Amino acid sequence: MANLITLIRFILLFILVGMAYQPNPKYQLINLPLLTIIFIMDAVDGYVARKRNEASLFGSIFDIVVDRIVENVLLLILVDLDFIPVWVAIVFITRSFLVDSIRAHGSSKGQTPFGMMRSAFGKFLVAGRFMRLFYGIIKAITFGYIFLIQPWPVLFPDFYSQRLVIINSIKEILVYASVAMCIARGLPVLIEFSMSENGLFPFRKKPYSASR
Repeated sequence: MANLITLIRFILLFILVGMAYQPNPKYQLINLPLLTIIFIMDAVDGYVARKRNEASLFGSIFDIVVDRIVENVLLLILVDLDFIPVWVAIVFITRSFLVDSIRAHGSSKGQTPFGMMRSAFGKFLVAGRFMRLFYGIIKAITFGYIFLIQPWPVLFPDFYSQRLVIINSIKEILVYASVAMCIARGLPVLIEFSMSENGLFPFRKKPYSASR
């Protein structure tokens, strides 16, 4: 069931993509509700996996893969629509390739993506439920806000033009906050992997934990 929820989330992403490129801005109004469902389902699939005892290495990896696809596709859309600068997408995509490559290496040794973290700080920042939720909320608000304002220039031209400075300032604050969290949660993975390869964090195979 948990993996089915993840699959549905994946499908909804491409419905959102189609709506974002509709010439009629009224269709774009559905993007915020769709995005909200996608992010809520991200939390639901992990909850269902734990409650139904469906947690598995495959489920954990599948969830992270879909997370990355959702994140990167949304970033590419926003760059293409000129809502964010291209360097933002480059930071996120570079981080995702580096971190996921390391996690794939750990997976080949029986380590779970979050079980790879060894230091207390790394576990808190990368694997801790609070930080994962906090990061997810920041991204959800950032993406949600941008997709919310997408149709405003056409549907509410006077309101949009009169408040353009405030609207763009809020967008920039949210984007920079998301970038900062992206880097902050990626660096511990890179650092601890480097340390483990140099024998500072010796490999210890851990049993699979229920966190997705």
